[in-house]
Amino acid sequence: MMKKSLIALFVLVNISFGQTLELSSTVISDNEKFITSRFMGFIKSVHVSEGSMVKKGQILYAIDSTEIDNKKQQALLSVQMYENQYQTMKRNYERYKRLFEKGLVSKFDVEQLELGTKNLEDMVTISKSQVKEVENQYKYLTIKAPNDGVIIKKNIKAGEMAIPGMPALVLTDLSSLKITAEISESDLYKVKLKDEVKVSIPSLNYETQGRIESIIPSSNPMTHKFMIKVSFTPNVKVYPGMYAKVFIEVK
Repeated sequence: MMKKSLIALFVLVNISFGQTLELSSTVISDNEKFITSRFMGFIKSVHVSEGSMVKKGQILYAIDSTEIDNKKQQALLSVQMYENQYQTMKRNYERYKRLFEKGLVSKFDVEQLELGTKNLEDMVTISKSQVKEVENQYKYLTIKAPNDGVIIKKNIKAGEMAIPGMPALVLTDLSSLKITAEISESDLYKVKLKDEVKVSIPSLNYETQGRIESIIPSSNPMTHKFMIKVSFTPNVKVYPGMYAKVFIEVK
């Protein structure tokens, strides 16, 4: 009788206080950016290294402007050439208009000069817009940080070729930290979005509260585990990659 009473008491305690699910986890940044250049060119200078803390707008690296300088020079020469042709054509057109009024030239000649003048005027406008387009490219030669963060990977050196689409740097935002953990398929029913959890970072001897922000519905076919993301607001210096623990109270 005593044994049955103890078993009943044990079950009652478990039901009343619930269980704690402990998950090994990792700190990540939810805002990690791959920094690349828009134009190809030789890297003139690199201003950061791995581990550098950067501010939004800070220059990360710069690309040599020689190629764009040449394009700008060619565009300026085109403007000058079309401008000279336009002024010459315009003077001839004005002169032929006066001659036409005196009946010395045909209307066809005047119309041809008028058309040529208009075409050259358009070419001047187009070539000037090309100059502006080239000048606009200069701002892409200086690559700046899109937000505050830390450089966690650097794939470039001064003198190397910057290739569009190839990651030169990886920038991690320390203000957008999350904790990821894997939960077994058999325990998945015990958690839901917005659940409050306890977060622990053993290396810092730090504990705080967190909240389940997402449950990734893509099971690992080998381990039959799902990933959860936990948001938290640390008041100590926490970095991506740190080992953490998540404690979930299961009622």
